[in-house]
Amino acid sequence: MAKQHKAYKFRVYPTDEQALFMQKTFGCVRFVYNKMLAERKDNYESLKADKELLKQVKNPTPAKYKKEYTWLNDVDALALANAQLNLDKAYKAFFKGNAKFPKFKSKRHKQSYTTNFVNGNIKIAEGYIKLPKLKFVKIKQHREIPADHKIKSCTITKTKTGKYDVSVLTEYEKEIKPKTIERVVGLDFAMDGLYVESELGEKANYPKFYRQSLVKLAKEQRILSHRKKGSARYEKQRLKVAKLQEKTANQRKNFLHHHSKALSSNYDAVIMEDLDMRSMSKSLHFGKSVHDNGWGMFTAFLSYKLKEQGKQLKKVDKWFPSTKKCSCCGAEKPMPLSERIYQCGCGYVGDRDLNAAINIKNEGLRLLALT
Repeated sequence: MAKQHKAYKFRVYPTDEQALFMQKTFGCVRFVYNKMLAERKDNYESLKADKELLKQVKNPTPAKYKKEYTWLNDVDALALANAQLNLDKAYKAFFKGNAKFPKFKSKRHKQSYTTNFVNGNIKIAEGYIKLPKLKFVKIKQHREIPADHKIKSCTITKTKTGKYDVSVLTEYEKEIKPKTIERVVGLDFAMDGLYVESELGEKANYPKFYRQSLVKLAKEQRILSHRKKGSARYEKQRLKVAKLQEKTANQRKNFLHHHSKALSSNYDAVIMEDLDMRSMSKSLHFGKSVHDNGWGMFTAFLSYKLKEQGKQLKKVDKWFPSTKKCSCCGAEKPMPLSERIYQCGCGYVGDRDLNAAINIKNEGLRLLALT
């Protein structure tokens, strides 16, 4: 039996006093993170020429600042400890070449903190969640957490619209057996509809939620640009903009969850291209269309849903000529973006996206056979 992890996200409704404590904790976590980063940055700048000496320097901990800044003792110590762990992860990613040098956090950054389960300090019961130093906070629990799932940690987050969420990370034991691959589908990324699948040529028909809200959002942002920062009118207008953006994000997330769930339930393996969406949005000048689809989020949702069931997500190389290749005879020919129908000398005629989806599926089957 292997240990698995799953997070459950719920909306919480803190009292004014609890909300104030959360705000204080957000600030303390940010303060400690920036303090530790500043000290480590100074050490790095002064000793980067001598890597051996740099390794011997002890990294600062939250406890170091508690004597000078006594108000740090008022918040959850585990939240401060997790700030240190997050900084350590950021540094490791930097030294491995996977990320840029860690940046300082500002009030405009995501407001959140994480606390860990220790001696029953976190508990969900009867519409409330017990959290360290907060006691019981009202929660909207829209689904039950299975009894065999053990709570490991909780992350409290405040959205830009002033709402509070809690993400409960759980651990459970389950042996995930690899599923026998019988039903396979290939997905071709489609700018105007998220994807086209290889079996019936059906499109996801993504509603373009961002495009739908663009006119209204532009109007509200234009009004916001004329407000004086820090004023009550500015804050009121900022909230309007944030609510519009949050609604669009929630609509997109809900759509992607439904479609990734359907695919993971109906197929044993899903094949797609390993696309670099950032480069695609820049090189083809399709930034808004590419990011509106949420392809990266969709891929992440699909990946974990398939993994939970012992199924597979296989990615083919981004340079694989899925669009240029004929799915019938294998011949290749140039395909400009303006050409929407694929016509081959062998007699095959079909939608270019469907043709690409079939090629992606066939290449995925070849890769699966190799493994």
